[in-house]
Amino acid sequence: MIIGYARVSTDAQVLDAQMEALHGAGAERTFHEKISGARRDRPELRHLLDRLNQGDVLLVTRLDRLARSTRDLLDILAEIGERGATFRSLGDTWADTTTAHGRLMLTVLGGLAEFERELIRVRTGEGRERARTRGVRMGRKPKLTPHQQREALDRKSAGEPVTEIARSYNVSHSMISRLK
Repeated sequence: MIIGYARVSTDAQVLDAQMEALHGAGAERTFHEKISGARRDRPELRHLLDRLNQGDVLLVTRLDRLARSTRDLLDILAEIGERGATFRSLGDTWADTTTAHGRLMLTVLGGLAEFERELIRVRTGEGRERARTRGVRMGRKPKLTPHQQREALDRKSAGEPVTEIARSYNVSHSMISRLK
């Protein structure tokens, strides 16, 4: 079954041209919504993806109607593939998983996205390491000052219950238990 998906971002925009193009290309059923593509929680798209079956084709007029980023597109295409369905874009003929050429193009696109993610991971790791060498502490600020930590440890070694110590500093008892 060919299933169409149409989307516009605002109520002021109309879906007519997309719906006409999808029906003209053979869409037997269409899902449509007026919602920003930047939102990941698009109810009609979710509804459509949940109903895709083996052999179905998801059809859109342009890629930007389906996804706003390469990562989002690849995630959606992966889900379509997992369901045994394929994907076609009328305006972007290279994005057609019903053909070997289209699958190749999307595989290359996926490889580029993975390469980009790895570059970002490496750069952020290097940035964290440079910050550490400059003495920047990562993570959340401690709830207790070093003085409070020493004081809590002294109280703990004096036999005061951990829950009482924690309550006096307004922290959890497990935080006091973890102090060394």
